[in-house]
Amino acid sequence: MEMKQKEGLAQQNLLGTLKTNKSFSTFINAIDKAGLTASLAGDEQFTLFAPTDEAFSGLPTGALDRLLEPANKDELTSVINYHLVSGRKTTTDVGKWQSARTVHGQTAPIKVTEGKLSIGAARVTLPDILAKNGVIHGIDKVNLPESKPN
Repeated sequence: MEMKQKEGLAQQNLLGTLKTNKSFSTFINAIDKAGLTASLAGDEQFTLFAPTDEAFSGLPTGALDRLLEPANKDELTSVINYHLVSGRKTTTDVGKWQSARTVHGQTAPIKVTEGKLSIGAARVTLPDILAKNGVIHGIDKVNLPESKPN
């Protein structure tokens, strides 16, 4: 898995980089609704496993609309944070792990099968998109954190 861009080409932050790629408009909307725009536009380094627009179509009917409602902001934030890992990690780095500790707090399993990297139930389809404050890996499914018992 080779780097798609050279380090010097990463001129925008994670959010700006997401916006230049037409595959992530649903995820950008979710980030905005969750109030996480400033976090992804800041200086802290993150690895973002970003579900593509197509990935969101795999959610059960009505699930995305429900998550985007203001009353469900905490749950939406939880879902987005489950797609974030602290630090700047390429697919080569992540491929050496058995699991990733997400910003959400739960770990997500990592597998490499036939040269394809997966996190949770999602396969990385757009690897190593560099940004000033991290790396984006486009994924083909929305990973949902386990519900915490009350």
